[in-house]
Amino acid sequence: MAANPSLLELPFVEDVQQTKCMRLRVQSLQQKKERPQDGEKLLQSNEYIYHLDFAQQNLRFLRWKIQLKKPGKLTITGTSQHWTPDLTNLMTRQLLEPHGIFWKKPGQQEVECNEADAQEFGERISELAKIRKVMYFMFTFSEGADPASVKCSISFKV
Repeated sequence: MAANPSLLELPFVEDVQQTKCMRLRVQSLQQKKERPQDGEKLLQSNEYIYHLDFAQQNLRFLRWKIQLKKPGKLTITGTSQHWTPDLTNLMTRQLLEPHGIFWKKPGQQEVECNEADAQEFGERISELAKIRKVMYFMFTFSEGADPASVKCSISFKV
């Protein structure tokens, strides 16, 4: 059975280099005993940077596809940041609302979410895709979730 050419599923890809770069910023501040800039968002140990690459830019959000192999919680926060090869500090004002919050409770098979926020967040991503080739996200893993236990993508209608 052929895939539907009018549907596009994009996987979130961990940006290992950007995560590492942002963790080095935290280490540097700690070593120098300096404070972050006013409003600067420092990456915590349970936060990682991911990105979506938009091969096409005229998209309409359809659905999230989140798989949690074990109980836990995943919070996806979009950013308005356009990172450059050098480290441009992420400011809290660049974190978009709403967040996508997905969780799986012990004994459950299905992943749950706040559907209204997830829908609005997906629609916002499709709007930003019209002007971007890449979009960055901060994934926050908690309550037992970790990068190895999560598989995440988003589907659009082309």
